[in-house]
Amino acid sequence: MKIEYENSIFDFARPMLLSDILKTADPEHVHQIMACLSGGIVVELADTVSSDCALVPITFQNEEGRRIYERTLRCVMLLAMQRLYPGKRVRIEHSIGYGIFLRLEEHQFDLEQLQKVQEEMQNIIRSDIPIQKNEWSKEKALSYFKAQRWDEKHALLESQDTDRLTVYTCDTLSDCFYGAMLPSTGYVRYFSLRLVYPGITMMMPSPSDPQKPAPYIHRPKNLSAFSKSIHSCEIMHIANADDLNRMLKDASYRHLIRLNEALHNQSLSQIADSISSGNAKAVFIAGPSSSGKTTFANRLCIHLQVLGYTTHVVSLDDFYRNKADLQPDANGEIDLEDINALDIPCLTQTISDLLSGKPAYVPTYDFLTGARSKDYKVIQPEKQQIIVFEGIHALNPLLHDGFDPSLIFRIYISELTCINIDDHNRIRTTDARLLRRMVRDYQFRNAPADETLRMWPSVRRGEEKWIFPYQEQVDCMFNSVLHYELPVLKPLAEPLLKAIQPENPNYLIAKRLLGLLDCFQAAPESIQNEIPPLSILREFIGGCTLYL
Repeated sequence: MKIEYENSIFDFARPMLLSDILKTADPEHVHQIMACLSGGIVVELADTVSSDCALVPITFQNEEGRRIYERTLRCVMLLAMQRLYPGKRVRIEHSIGYGIFLRLEEHQFDLEQLQKVQEEMQNIIRSDIPIQKNEWSKEKALSYFKAQRWDEKHALLESQDTDRLTVYTCDTLSDCFYGAMLPSTGYVRYFSLRLVYPGITMMMPSPSDPQKPAPYIHRPKNLSAFSKSIHSCEIMHIANADDLNRMLKDASYRHLIRLNEALHNQSLSQIADSISSGNAKAVFIAGPSSSGKTTFANRLCIHLQVLGYTTHVVSLDDFYRNKADLQPDANGEIDLEDINALDIPCLTQTISDLLSGKPAYVPTYDFLTGARSKDYKVIQPEKQQIIVFEGIHALNPLLHDGFDPSLIFRIYISELTCINIDDHNRIRTTDARLLRRMVRDYQFRNAPADETLRMWPSVRRGEEKWIFPYQEQVDCMFNSVLHYELPVLKPLAEPLLKAIQPENPNYLIAKRLLGLLDCFQAAPESIQNEIPPLSILREFIGGCTLYL
């Protein structure tokens, strides 16, 4: 059996566990490797390799490596909770920086209980309990989920067209984790717990220092936005994928759309009132890719106009410097995520003119030519006027320093999803945004899904560097999630993802997103008629009338 690994060929006489192959192929780094990639498929350390193949190591520096670590650590946490609080419903909610927030139903933790959970998790890790992967029949899994009173898992599996299910067993816990796992609990030594009302935040290592848990950074505005989203889910009686699937069957899905859109309108109205109650003349809106910044900015203008303001939307994209004047990065590519790609002096002069009541000349950038056009838009000063700036760098202090802070209102927007696959498996906000972007890019930017997936790591690095550091330095946050959207996106995204073949470097991501979408029933095309033409989702699926 010939194994290609890191440009070397190794001969093995018989099928072997991946972990044993790595002891020979890469003894120096064997303890840093969490799995390998072979033909777009993740091979786990406990998997047997039985034929010739090429293996690519997956470490904590890879996103998939961090996901493997998180799944395994969640398994440890769930086992600890099972031992300490048998029969209690545990729910994994959302991320907080490099941590994961979770809670027990109808239970508030105190410091003593937190310490007990941490000690139990450390005991499980020290014991290095094996985590075994098994294929269960659908009938066996349904029976087990029913016995555990995991109603949401039972309902989800019952609705799926499958005969077999991958289940991981660790001591007395058997569960689905929707992805690769480490072979035993001893691999996830680095973690810490933090009391965050009303639950616990489980901190994992950061990519820059995988040998210790990342520090907890309190983000009250981010937590508040998630809390409001969870409350809205409670109002709509949804928590997991099976809830949406049930609503599609009993015809209550249209009402769900109406409720969700009404909550968006309510939030927009409240934000407009907050702006009106102050002295702001400029609103700055920023957020990560596919948050819906453009539609949000235009809808906010409508709410401000109802209050008697004249408004203009200014896109920071129009302040890009000519592409020919930009220096390529180390890979020879132009990084349009970098704030230095903008003409900062021109932008700050425009802001200064507008705040001081002078006419402002706003440039126009042509993305086809990569250069400024000769046309300028002139914004004349008016009474009761508010200018709305939107773009990924709109919250950067470089744009605001030196101006009267009372004249500026800052908004952070992101899609912070609170719908889970089930209580133990969350849906990452980055995956939800990626699905939005992929559908939009294909339909309106002539970009195949493969191109969107290829660019996504660069986009994410730009967000980490230029957007997330400023998210708490805002006057308010807006959560652009529409809890009904995944079943709507599914029939648009699935064909694009299925077209990506195993030899494609993005096959792993495509397969993961297909697995996520497989948990949801597709919303029929007729139901899209219920989605308002000004909905943020229309920015991605089409039919938005704001830009006609």
